[in-house]
Amino acid sequence: MSTTPLAPTCDSAATVGLAPSKGNRLDGGTLAIVVVTIVIWASAFAAIRAGLKAFGPLELGAARFSIAAVPAALYLLISRPSLPRLGEVWRFATGGLLFVALYTALLNMGERTVSSGAAAFIININPIITAVFASFLLGERFGRWGWIGTAVSFSGIGLIALNEAVGSGTGLQLGWGALLVLGAALCNSITTVVQKPLFARHKPLTVSASNMVIGALALSPWLPGAYAQAQTAPLPGLMAALYLGVMPSLIAYATWTIVLSRMPAARASNFLYCAPPLAMLLGYVWLGEVPTVMGIIGGLMALGGVAIVNLKR
Repeated sequence: MSTTPLAPTCDSAATVGLAPSKGNRLDGGTLAIVVVTIVIWASAFAAIRAGLKAFGPLELGAARFSIAAVPAALYLLISRPSLPRLGEVWRFATGGLLFVALYTALLNMGERTVSSGAAAFIININPIITAVFASFLLGERFGRWGWIGTAVSFSGIGLIALNEAVGSGTGLQLGWGALLVLGAALCNSITTVVQKPLFARHKPLTVSASNMVIGALALSPWLPGAYAQAQTAPLPGLMAALYLGVMPSLIAYATWTIVLSRMPAARASNFLYCAPPLAMLLGYVWLGEVPTVMGIIGGLMALGGVAIVNLKR
């Protein structure tokens, strides 16, 4: 989501041991996949808050990804993808351990004290982190307009976060909860950059399915507790866990890997700025969180920054 940043040249990619990015143009099919991913992921923040009313944070994560891992494992068994090379094993492990297990644990624990809308805003520091990582490790570069658009979007998110902090009721808790969510954003950024080179040799769905299976295995020690809690959980909490397992996990993780295979990592991650305004709307519909004028202005700024970095070439 930069000003269509240049993909790394073959020489620069070889220097850092990474494959060059493929595809800088945003075609209609890729845009449709981006929209589906963002809408589903935006809904995950409200779903987590609903699921935490029935499960503990780690138990909710274990239940969520045990649901997603079953079809993911079946896909791997049926498709029989090529095994990772020795130098790729750690990249696959990073996706399962950081992007699935640790990300989920930190976000769920953070959302015990941070509202769903505020969590979405905090998570969206991720594109800034990704842009820095991608610049140094993938050879991707932002032009002047890319950084201007990023600054506009980040300022909008900051305005929304400030509004949450000074508000009442479900306002932002400036404590451990916010730090945990920030940790989840860091996990997201690291994985985005680490796994980008895998798409030069492996299909996006292979990478996504592997992440699901590895992450589910890492969270499996909390699965018995999740089963015990499910026995007495209210129906809305059970439905939230099921929704999280199918939509934000199985489907959105798969579509996100497809996006990363078609676009530079930094530009793709900037689309995540669209998630907070959508999360605000879904929080109102699902949880009854009423957005304020300041929050709406911040959301428009976030979307405006995305427009700048994607339309200004």
